[in-house]
Amino acid sequence: MKTCKFKLIWEEDVWHSEAINGDFDITLESDSFDVLVERLKVAVQDILEVDFNYNGDIQFVFHAERIDSLKSKAS
Repeated sequence: MKTCKFKLIWEEDVWHSEAINGDFDITLESDSFDVLVERLKVAVQDILEVDFNYNGDIQFVFHAERIDSLKSKAS
C-alpha cells in the first residue's frame, strides 16, 4: 500500500495542499476542505498510475492547519 501525506492549509479564505512525503509535488486549492480532499484523491491516483505505473491501494494522511487573523478595532 502506498501512503501519501498532505498538509492542508486554510489561508486567505481558501484551502490549499502541500505534499509532505516528497514522491511528487501537487498543489491544489478549494474553498471547501472536503472538496479538496476528494480532488487530491483523484489527482494522486491519476499521477501514480500514469507517471509511476502504480495500480495498488493508496492510503491518504491529511494534516490540517488554519492560519487566520483578526484586525484591531482601532485600525
